[in-house]
Amino acid sequence: MLETTERGREYQDRLNAFMAEFVYPAEPVYAEQMAATASPHTQPPVLEDLKAEAKRQGLWNLFHPHPEWGPGLTNFEYAPLAEITGRSIEIAPEAINCNAPDTGNMEVLTLFGTDEHKEKYLRPLLEGTMASAFAMTEPDVASSDATNVEMRMERTAEGFLLNGRKWFASNGMHPNCRVLIVMGKTDPTAEVHRQQSMLVVPIDAPGVRVVRNLPVFGYADREGHAEIVFEDVLVPFKDVLKGEGEGFAISQARLGPGRIHHCMRAIGVAERALELMVKRAEERVTFGEKLSSRANIQDWIAESRIEIDQARLLTLHTADMMDRYGNKVAKNAIAEIKVVAPSMALKVLDRAIQIHGGGGVTDDFPLARFWAHMRTLRLADGPDEVHRRSIARNEIKKHR
Repeated sequence: MLETTERGREYQDRLNAFMAEFVYPAEPVYAEQMAATASPHTQPPVLEDLKAEAKRQGLWNLFHPHPEWGPGLTNFEYAPLAEITGRSIEIAPEAINCNAPDTGNMEVLTLFGTDEHKEKYLRPLLEGTMASAFAMTEPDVASSDATNVEMRMERTAEGFLLNGRKWFASNGMHPNCRVLIVMGKTDPTAEVHRQQSMLVVPIDAPGVRVVRNLPVFGYADREGHAEIVFEDVLVPFKDVLKGEGEGFAISQARLGPGRIHHCMRAIGVAERALELMVKRAEERVTFGEKLSSRANIQDWIAESRIEIDQARLLTLHTADMMDRYGNKVAKNAIAEIKVVAPSMALKVLDRAIQIHGGGGVTDDFPLARFWAHMRTLRLADGPDEVHRRSIARNEIKKHR
């Protein structure tokens, strides 16, 4: 039976209480503070207040598997916690320092960073005083295949000289973003999976230019999705992570946990959407009857509950596999949930939007923003088609 530990239940209770007492009441305050700013890329005071309270309550870095930096929860213990934060996805993950892409970057720096990297970047990230971005995706190639990256990282006497263009560097517009983890080609003649390396690059390094933010379905997210140009950016050899040619291997190590975190939060989004759906159906009357009395609306509610529970069970199964056997053994299950969870959340959101009528597509309700966020997840960390290809190839191998 998929039953969490006593420690896991304790953290769920504490986090649910934090959400009820602090996060949900902060949502309208957050909206007001964001609306009052000239730039969408700002850090509203209410979020810093939430971070301070989360630290005070010990609800901090819950994602981090190493007890030195957090409570040392397993993936299985953390899964329901990430789901809870997904219910207020714009502020809750960052309020407890468990937001992407910082979580993945912190894990990379923990595993592969030097002592200098850990002191200069990892510690401030773990303390929530700094933000980071991950620069892998490029506009001129199909970045779903990480071996396609074209950024040049040419070896010189002083270090690597970087030239190229990245985009969708999430967090790149965050006012606290100070560092980038950048993937490019250090040796185009090497074996295809050994051509890439990952480097740690300060965002204010000479030659790094943040060109613009990329809106998503018309929304300018607070953390932003930056397009960044690198022009003769000199990076010392000491800032290569793990070693030259290890970039592809690091990307796979990084994206596994990140994918499951996204899926956990997507389930929380779907749960919030279902609650709003039922509430609206109970409040609205058409042709003399509540919407909730209509057979088709009841079908939508029932289908949403079934699909959410199915996705949650598959996600918990995947988290358990990662804990028991490691990310590599669980890679097929990770691919499965990465296809299932965002698509499930989009179905539930679509029904909730429909039940809300015209209001559902406005910002009077969170559903439209939720939908835009979830739709990007069918592309982020690998599009559905790549994960389906991986699943199919693994299945075919069993019968060969």
